[in-house]
Amino acid sequence: MANPIYKVIFHNQNQVFELYARAIYQSEMYGFIEVEEFVFGEKSQLVVDPSEEKLKTEFSSVKRSYIPMHSIVRIDEVEKEGVGKVHEVKGDKVAQFPFPTPMRHPTDSD
Repeated sequence: MANPIYKVIFHNQNQVFELYARAIYQSEMYGFIEVEEFVFGEKSQLVVDPSEEKLKTEFSSVKRSYIPMHSIVRIDEVEKEGVGKVHEVKGDKVAQFPFPTPMRHPTDSD
């Protein structure tokens, strides 16, 4: 395959994003994956998917995106691009990465 295409699925702020890109790699910034060269569906499609339109708008001026590794759900190398999607997370279907809570000293008051 000359130009591989990757499907990247990640979660961000109670949404799951599924998008396609031609370049992904580990960032020099520790803990991040870099995603470049976003691929969206053909503009000549008769049916407009609002979810993909939201992605196009959000990433229209983005040259490169840095996604935290713990937000990545899955990365697949695919034969051709599909339709990008944004899903709202309802309930506890996607577990958030646990962030440490600040340590409190026993003498601290509320």
